[in-house]
Amino acid sequence: MLTGKALFNTLVTELNDMGLPGMSATLDKMYRSPEFLNLDPLMAIAMLVEPEYQKKINKRIQSRLRAAHLRGCPQELSNCVDSADREYLPRGITETLSSLDFIASGMNLCILGPSDSGKSYLAKALGIVACNDYRVEYHHCEVLLEQLVALKAADYMKYQKRLKRICGAALLILDDFLLHTLSDEREVKILFEILEKRCEINLSTIICSQREPSSWSAMIMNDEVSANAILKRATKHYTVMIKPKATG
Repeated sequence: MLTGKALFNTLVTELNDMGLPGMSATLDKMYRSPEFLNLDPLMAIAMLVEPEYQKKINKRIQSRLRAAHLRGCPQELSNCVDSADREYLPRGITETLSSLDFIASGMNLCILGPSDSGKSYLAKALGIVACNDYRVEYHHCEVLLEQLVALKAADYMKYQKRLKRICGAALLILDDFLLHTLSDEREVKILFEILEKRCEINLSTIICSQREPSSWSAMIMNDEVSANAILKRATKHYTVMIKPKATG
């Protein structure tokens, strides 16, 4: 059995062969340290594993952010607090949401407010934090529905696969919800199907809208039945109102 320098060289080679150059470099640094022989065995293992583990975790998070279309976004949840520019109602809601318990519990969140009030900022900030532990999808609602209608007509199998991924994300963010009128019945059906399936399996959806839910039926082909069904699912749990403060 190898010992000493020979064992060290073998371990370094094996770690590099396994595609773990970071762990190999850490071992080399540890071995050359004057305190190496006095290290507790478990502490030595922890020091060896931790950098590689963090590298894997960071890679996973970056992959989730990229898939969610949130990579490189600057939104910070710590900025989503009452200020001279805006207030979040009900009081303390952003602190409550920051725990992400609503995702673990499969609860929906509706964020309402006028244009440029910070709805997208809050939704993206929550999505970025959620990527640490969950698979997230962020979409502009209108664009997503148009893409799904076209995909369904062109390739139904790909459509089903795409819909399954959307419906299976731990957190789905639909931004600019009902920015324009939904006049295509196919889009209404797909939207309802997404929200219905996600509610059935207790997965969270965040909806950002400039419009009060009471006006949604007018934006959905004046279809009160479909609008009520969508409203019921979208506003089932949390509703946040962002109010800009008057300046000057």
